[in-house]
Amino acid sequence: MKIAILGGTGPQGSGLALRFAMSGIDVVLGSRDATRAKEIALELSNKLTSCPGSISGLDNDGAVADADDIVILAVPYSAHDATLLGVKEQLKGKILVDIVVPLGPKPTMVDMPEEGSATEAAQAILGDEIPVVGALHNVSAHTLNSLESSINCDILVCGNDLEAKQKVMALIAQLDVATYNAGPAVNARCIEAITPILIRLNISKAVPFSHAGLKIWEPGT
Repeated sequence: MKIAILGGTGPQGSGLALRFAMSGIDVVLGSRDATRAKEIALELSNKLTSCPGSISGLDNDGAVADADDIVILAVPYSAHDATLLGVKEQLKGKILVDIVVPLGPKPTMVDMPEEGSATEAAQAILGDEIPVVGALHNVSAHTLNSLESSINCDILVCGNDLEAKQKVMALIAQLDVATYNAGPAVNARCIEAITPILIRLNISKAVPFSHAGLKIWEPGT
């Protein structure tokens, strides 16, 4: 299986690429600059030994075309809409996983678009024929890139297409994390808004931890 990560040259995208490659999934990084994508792909590949999955790099159009079914969007929110508009035609027949959080000028505050969330904005841009699934919003880049440790949080997944959600949940489960169907795309408003709360806690001097994540606990445990 091969997936694409647009924005894969950034910290969160790179961390996801490493994690998926370690789980045996081939990853192609997408960037506006194909040369940059190839350079980062080589750097990431050199961090892994005897890895069952591969990491390569192409421009955004090439990365989307090279992916089998699933494309992950991991760009800064400032590039969110423009990136989607640029690859809209290439995304036909595939699933977009939007992990972008619309943070405000301060990362401890959210600044939602008029659609209500980045996930909903992506669905509005792409139209109903391209399913958008919101996921992986609450995992820190530091956690993803700390390969010696397991991912310390559960993953909430939302979207309007059940089959697409199930495919994305199966993919993310390859990272050895629990995934939960969190309902329709409108619920991304709540899920995305958790991220600035976690950031605020993680940088606070009043708490004895950093890089915390969200866990769904079974009653009685």
